[in-house]
Amino acid sequence: MTSMPLRITDTVLRDGHQSLLATRLKLSDMLPVAEKLDAVGFHSLEVWGGATFDTCMRFLDEDPWERLRILKRHIRKTPLQMLLRGQNVLGYRHYADDVVERFVAKARENGIDIFRIFDALNDIRNVATAMRAARQEGAHVQACICYTLGPVHTIQGFVDLAKELEQMGADSLCIKDMAGLLSPYDSFELVSRLKAELRVPVQLHCHFTSGMACMTYLKAVEAGVDAVDTAISTLALQTSQPPTESIVASLRGQPRDTGLDLELLSDVARHFSGVRKRYADFETGIFGVDTNVLTFQIPGGMISNLVSQLREQGAEGRLLEVLAEVPRVREDLGYPPLVTPTSQIVGTQAVLNVVLGERYKLAPREVRAYLKGLYGRPPGPIDEEVRRKVIGDEEVVTCRPADLLEPEMEKARAAVAEWSKSEEDALAYALFPQVAVEFFKKRAGGNGLPRQTVALIAAALSGRVASPA
Repeated sequence: MTSMPLRITDTVLRDGHQSLLATRLKLSDMLPVAEKLDAVGFHSLEVWGGATFDTCMRFLDEDPWERLRILKRHIRKTPLQMLLRGQNVLGYRHYADDVVERFVAKARENGIDIFRIFDALNDIRNVATAMRAARQEGAHVQACICYTLGPVHTIQGFVDLAKELEQMGADSLCIKDMAGLLSPYDSFELVSRLKAELRVPVQLHCHFTSGMACMTYLKAVEAGVDAVDTAISTLALQTSQPPTESIVASLRGQPRDTGLDLELLSDVARHFSGVRKRYADFETGIFGVDTNVLTFQIPGGMISNLVSQLREQGAEGRLLEVLAEVPRVREDLGYPPLVTPTSQIVGTQAVLNVVLGERYKLAPREVRAYLKGLYGRPPGPIDEEVRRKVIGDEEVVTCRPADLLEPEMEKARAAVAEWSKSEEDALAYALFPQVAVEFFKKRAGGNGLPRQTVALIAAALSGRVASPA
């Protein structure tokens, strides 16, 4: 086993609150401890990407680009990291190459140092453009394998995929265990194989959902993993990551001692303990360990989404039927890993199958697109009977899906010209047109300032005492 210190990426500013608080953490609750987080000595801080971009505009009246710039001003030493969905960028469909390339360039310019890039189907064609763009911008390219279980998924298959990603120019490799399915001994085997067959560093990202993640991390450490993802304890566990302090304390005085300051980490934890109370309305309601994930392979965040869909249909009591249907739909669709956007595709179809009482009586547009090959190549064979029922004799795409897309940036620039000339705003529109337009209108109404900031200024000018919401 290597004696190099284990490196830690803390996710509290992105995946921690995305997993536990519906991605609602405001910038104003991050900044008071930004300098302390910077002083800890983390390998990196995950601060952007995933669902944070559209949530900023949709719910928080914050400019996601401005959030990144401000964090970069306060966090000067520690590399800033983002999660990028390959050709999906931060959305739920494939975008043209010019959108991917400009997004990566602007994310790099605004402060991202490390791009963690994945594809929900582990289709390497869908990460090639993003990886190339990040490399051209001089950023660190961390390519992912999405870990999952099923008859078409093997340790050897993941190793082969990792080697392909290394050959494509990955600077490091991340095992992305988004559902908490990776067991300790499988972790040891997979990491051992990757360390033996790759030249680049290996990082492990697990969610605590099943309760195995801390043990999985320790076995990965024994196998020589270079870095792991954790979250400050007060935004850890449940469907988030293992607690930073627990991993740091476990390795103190050992060959892989992280060298991180537990007292400083405790200060940060106290801050987020107070902050979390203000976001109680966004708690997932899933507490402790959820072993259902081992049976149904459904991430905790996906379960809350299924409950929401069933509630809208007045069928909340049928959750167990839907949970049983999800693995069947996943098998029909070629055993995709359940991560955005495939988790939404599989979950929505499972709800419809149960509520309508007939499998595939109705299929959403995204399921039709998936079955036509417009999301890429699934890991295993699709059930042809299901495909025929849903799309009939429509032609199935076998090329890289993005090859079918026309450039999109010029149209996006023209569409936002009324509100802005910035490339960042054009990118926001390209990814989330309706959400972006509403955000631009609100911003314009406040002379370019977020609505909450305008309210505070107005209160101050009128002589009233106000405190931030």
